[in-house]
Amino acid sequence: MKELYENPLITRYASKEMAQNFSDDKKFRLWRKLWIALAESEKELGLPITDEQIDELKKYADDINYDVATAFEKEVRHDVMAHVKAYGAQAKSAAGIIHLGATSCYVGDNAELIIIDDALNIVLEKLVNVMNNLKYFALKYKDLPTLGFTHFQPAQLTTVGKRACLWLEDLLMDYESLKALKNNFKLRGVKGTTGTQASFMELFDNDEEKVKELEKLVIKKLGYNKVFPITGQTYPRKFDYDVLSLLSKIAQSGYRFANDIRLLQSMKEIEEPFEKNQIGSSAMAYKRNPMRSERLCSLARFVISAPTNTAFTAATQWFERTLDDSANKRIVIAQSFLAVDGILKLYMNISENLVVYEKVINKHVMAELPFMATENIIMEGVKRGGDRQVLHEKIRRLSMKAAENVKLNGADNNLIDLIKNDDSFSGVKDVLKDVLEPAKYTGRAPSQVVEFIENEIEPIIKENSNKLGLKDEISV
Repeated sequence: MKELYENPLITRYASKEMAQNFSDDKKFRLWRKLWIALAESEKELGLPITDEQIDELKKYADDINYDVATAFEKEVRHDVMAHVKAYGAQAKSAAGIIHLGATSCYVGDNAELIIIDDALNIVLEKLVNVMNNLKYFALKYKDLPTLGFTHFQPAQLTTVGKRACLWLEDLLMDYESLKALKNNFKLRGVKGTTGTQASFMELFDNDEEKVKELEKLVIKKLGYNKVFPITGQTYPRKFDYDVLSLLSKIAQSGYRFANDIRLLQSMKEIEEPFEKNQIGSSAMAYKRNPMRSERLCSLARFVISAPTNTAFTAATQWFERTLDDSANKRIVIAQSFLAVDGILKLYMNISENLVVYEKVINKHVMAELPFMATENIIMEGVKRGGDRQVLHEKIRRLSMKAAENVKLNGADNNLIDLIKNDDSFSGVKDVLKDVLEPAKYTGRAPSQVVEFIENEIEPIIKENSNKLGLKDEISV
């Protein structure tokens, strides 16, 4: 048993891939990659840096002497300078040109942005796999009538597949937001201490074109082509709010889906997967608690609350920067991504293995369908010479009797029998035998499913076909 607290996002919920993405090892390797890119670019633009120095930097790019860095940090109380010194202790010939002209945020912010971008790629992969699962589910059950609900009260019928498209549409909006964020992704770039690039102007004898070219060369070596055009010491912290807002949107979508499954499982219509030896309750052996969906909602609640944190950080920046964001950012960004990763793992698992009980669904439909059929019956009666207002009042009274039979006597809904035995409806008795066909009351739901999948979802699935087939097992 461990004596110290361990983050359950790492030990229980998130994938190894996402946890590694936010590891210190990845961050410090990126720092060295950034230092190499800076030194190479400065050399290419004429600064006195040698190939031998660059080669030595590359030699130790992934061989990080952590014990030395830790010792330096205890001495200087500055993580970036500790790693500059540790790198220089290995690449001795290059020690004097590491971090040349840069500020701590050159490595800190650019590395963090790259890590966020990589995390978005992980999220994207899982998101499209969930969408693919729901696509197949929606198409499979596009024709299966089910009770629609408003205010959690029975309303007009829909289909199981159409309801799945409501979940899919939420994810479609999330996908579009994620792609927009990715398509406009920027690094901080090479901006210097307060964003003025003054140190680089000094290095290049006030040659503005070389300073601008330096930034372009560096970010190209890192695989990017856009930078924030204006910064203080840091990249704009409002960007973190944009990122956390996206994660919140995904969490909202997951919560809605999982909450619907929890309600449907209580109604015994649709269940999340339940394993052979799984225990639902320590006391009540018969229980099949929707624990995956509950866990998804629990993680989602955490993520939904996170953007407020980043909003405060963005709002309280002092001039070119203040450091009260640093400790906070180490927590909120990584943990929100880890939680969303856990949410999408659960969403993939549940959506791929949903169990549908069609007979229970039909039973619930037939219990309410007589009430829903009354408008059609009235219309048929009017077509055959009846008075709409008289027929409406008759059906209102008979509906109350049928509801009383259900609620007070615990019996079946007998509205159709009551209508058959009322002489006011003698002219429509021939249609009553067909009036309880559920498919008559689902409108365009099946067609809407097909059109939505074909027009909105299938192009996304095709675009991301190389990401499909992901299997990410939940650990508890």
